[in-house]
Amino acid sequence: ADIPVIPDLEEVQEEDLAMQVAAPPSVQVNRVLTYHDLDKDLMKFAAFQTLDGEVDLKLLTKVLAPEHELREDDVSWDWDHLFTEVSSELVTEWDLGQSERED
Repeated sequence: ADIPVIPDLEEVQEEDLAMQVAAPPSVQVNRVLTYHDLDKDLMKFAAFQTLDGEVDLKLLTKVLAPEHELREDDVSWDWDHLFTEVSSELVTEWDLGQSERED
């Protein structure tokens, strides 16, 4: 009664779960807020004007720079050009330091 049996190939193929694909989980995607929305919320809600209910952030929120002043154009960097520029500035500073010591 306890004799092991080698399964037939047809039985193994029927039980093969490798070809089955699980359904992907369903995730609710929320809208990502823009900087403009965050700025409006910062000024609108009093909850954003204090930190831990103790630190008053009103002064900080008054002097924060708006987004359009912080935006910069993307500039590609060339390693050779950047290395040459930095090394020449360092040499210039070193030369100025040497001339001040000699004086």
